[in-house]
Order: sequence, then structure tokens, then C-alpha cells
Amino acid sequence: MTEVRTCLHDVQKHSVHTLVFRSLKRTHDMFVSDQAKAVSRDDVSHKLKMGVKLKTDYSAVLHMPILKEGKDRVSQLPAHLQGHAPYSQQDASRTAASVVDIHRHAGGGDRVHPQSTAVSLHEGGGTRTSALMRRAPTMPKPQWHPPWKLFRVISGHLGWVRSIAVEPGNQWFVTGSADRTIKIWDLASGTLKLSLTGHISTVRGVAVSTRSPYLFSCGEDKQVKCWDLEYNKVIRHYHGHLSAVYDLDLHPTIDVLVTCSRDATARVWDIRTKANVHTLTGHTNTVATVRCQAAEPQVITGSHDSTIRLWDLIAGKTRATLTNHKKSVRTVVLHPRQHGFASGSADNIKQWTFPDGKFIQNLSGHNAIINTLAVNSDGVLVSGADNGTIHMWDWRTGYNFQRIHAAVQPGSLDSESGIFACMFDNSEGRLITAEADKTIKVYKEDESATEESHPVNWKPEILKRKRF
Repeated sequence: MTEVRTCLHDVQKHSVHTLVFRSLKRTHDMFVSDQAKAVSRDDVSHKLKMGVKLKTDYSAVLHMPILKEGKDRVSQLPAHLQGHAPYSQQDASRTAASVVDIHRHAGGGDRVHPQSTAVSLHEGGGTRTSALMRRAPTMPKPQWHPPWKLFRVISGHLGWVRSIAVEPGNQWFVTGSADRTIKIWDLASGTLKLSLTGHISTVRGVAVSTRSPYLFSCGEDKQVKCWDLEYNKVIRHYHGHLSAVYDLDLHPTIDVLVTCSRDATARVWDIRTKANVHTLTGHTNTVATVRCQAAEPQVITGSHDSTIRLWDLIAGKTRATLTNHKKSVRTVVLHPRQHGFASGSADNIKQWTFPDGKFIQNLSGHNAIINTLAVNSDGVLVSGADNGTIHMWDWRTGYNFQRIHAAVQPGSLDSESGIFACMFDNSEGRLITAEADKTIKVYKEDESATEESHPVNWKPEILKRKRF
């Protein structure tokens, strides 16, 4: 019994901490020699590995033209590479001579920009190597556009002018206002031709059909109306929205009307039967703008939830959701020739390509709430803001070539200087704006301007495109 107690006493003298570290030391002593020993190299495996690496990583460079100094380089290669099949003496003598050669053999010779790349040769260690050094991209020179100037101011509405539409024949245009009226104006003279009453609240959207003598309007009274312009009266109502209707657009090839509302939905209507074909749900806040086109995606919406959605019109479901904007998207405009569009928000104007909504670039500098965008075939993008400023941009480069801040009309408050809508007429020679000072302004290009008298203040600075 005494011997057992003595043994227990001997065991308890060592703490658990001591015993653990003693075990770790024994394990370390057991394996330390193997850990320090280098793994012997298998030459066959190493040659196979290098051959695969050359094919996968340097296949473009292996087909470079032979230079004079190439023969001297072969002797400087490791012995196991000189005799290897994928990298023979002939392949080893090829070198990255120039960026032009790389692009030529890769099928991209026509896309080479010599000014954006450079080849530098480094001497060192008795060997001469060539390295490709890529310069930062520079902003391309923007196309010259003549400046725009105020041509006419049209008065007649008694409230904010919220919407504009030009008829297909380019003879007259329509405006909708907070005074609850729709007015039709002669485009050439600016005189009032007709006033239509029927809405009981602000008219937020108007559109003229290219396929029939119909005018469509929507407003904050939740109503969507179809007007027959031969009789100047309402012939159809489209009931379904639960809140103010902010915008509408007509499909260019089929008899379909799309409206968007503060109830966070967009609705697709059959014009003739007044049937609600689809209710496009998915946005979580007011849908402020909608645009239609014949190609896919056929419907594009922008919302106050800061997203843009591209819709499958047949299925009535979202094809893609663009989340790059950080503020409410109030306007979307489609380019008349290119398969792309632009969106306006308080953070930036962003350009995208169809059909998947791939982001192109930001147009920064219009630091205000962007209410409206318009673009013409010449590549002039116009943005109108809540503070009464209009910016003109070159679509391709994003260069801001003109800024306009028209004075408010006498009797208006300084705060009433917002631009709510803008649109080019069908000749694209006139720009019509709808403003908060209750006027409609018409702008024209300055025909006397030349590139010498109004040069582009362009600097080839590094192009910074935010990728978000």
C-alpha cells in the first residue's frame, strides 16, 4: 500500500502542462530530421511539369519571330529545358520582340494601340530579357459638338410642367402639367393648339402612339387614359394601379402600353382590350421610369430602390437586376442607334449595354438630382436636374462639353428652377425641356459655331472609370 501511494505521489509531481510539452518535444525530436530534408527531385516529373506550364502560360510567346540574339539564348537555358519537346531550340530562340507581334499572332493586330504599350529591354546578369510594360489607358479625344443655345420660351401652363412627348410627324408636341391639363403645341411656332382636361391631379407622363391616332397620359390620380386625337376625348381607361402613376411608354412594334407607379409595380396593358397582361413586381419602392424597345430586353424600369430591372416581357419576370446605383434612379434613356442605355441618379449617370446590362462607365460631375435624360443619334447626351442645370455630354467618351443654367421666369421663385423632362424632336435639331417655372424651353444648336471658335477644352488625362 505504501508503494502505491509513493507512485501516485511521483505522478502528481508533474503538472498536465509539463506532461503535454514533454510529449511535444518527443514528437519534434522524432520527426525533425525528416522535416529539414529536401525532397529529391524527379527529373521526368519536372520536365513534364515545365512542358505543361510552357504550353498553358506562354503559348502566345512561343510563336514569336526569331531574333538574331535568340541563338545565344539557347545556351543559357537549363539543360533539362533544351532537350524538352514542347520547348525545343527553335521555340527557345523566339522572344517577346514587340507588342505588335504578340497581337498579330494572337489575331488582334488591328486592335493594337502602340501609344498605350511599350517594350523595355533590361540588361543584367549577363542575360538580356524583354519585358512588356503597359501604360495606363488615356481618355480618347471626344467628338466635337456645337454648343446649344436657348431659342424659345413657351408659357401657358399654370403649374410645373412634368412631361413631354413629340408626335411622329414632328408637327406638334404634348406637355403634361401639375395644373392637371395636357396641352398640345405647334412645334414650329410654339403656339398653343389644344388643351385637354380630364385628370384630377398632376399629369406625370404623356406618350403619342406611332401606330394609331392615340395619346396616352398618366398622373398622380392613379389614372391611365387613352385619348382619341380625332375626337379629342378619352376613349379608354386602364384601371389597376394602387397609387400615383409616374411614367408610361409604348412598345414600338406591338400594341402594348407599360406604366409604372408609386405602388412599386409596372403594369403591361393590352391597348385595345384594356387587359392587364402582366404586373411586373420585384421593386421595393416607387418605380419612377419605364422604357420599351423592340429588342430584348423589351422593358427597362428604374426605381427609387436604387435598382434598374430588365424584364422578360413574355414571361413577365426579371431578367437582370442592376444594383450599381446608390441613390434613386429617376430616369432611363435608350440610345437611338447603339444597343445600350443610360440611367440618371443623384450619385452618377451610368451607361450600360444590352442585353445583360453590362456596365460601361460613369458620367460624373452633374452633382444634383437627375430628373431626366435625352440622347440623339449624334451622341449628345443631355441631363436635366432639380437645380435647373442642364449638362451636355459626349456619349462615347463621357466628356461634359457644355453646361446651361437658364434663368427662371419673372414671377417665379428661385427654387422653381428644376428640369423635369427633356426630349429631342424627331429631327434632333431642337431640344425641348419642361421646367418648374411653368415654362417650356426650346434649345437649338448654334449654327455659327465652329470647332475653332468653340474648341474642346480636352486634356488627355488618365481615364478613371469606377467599376460599381
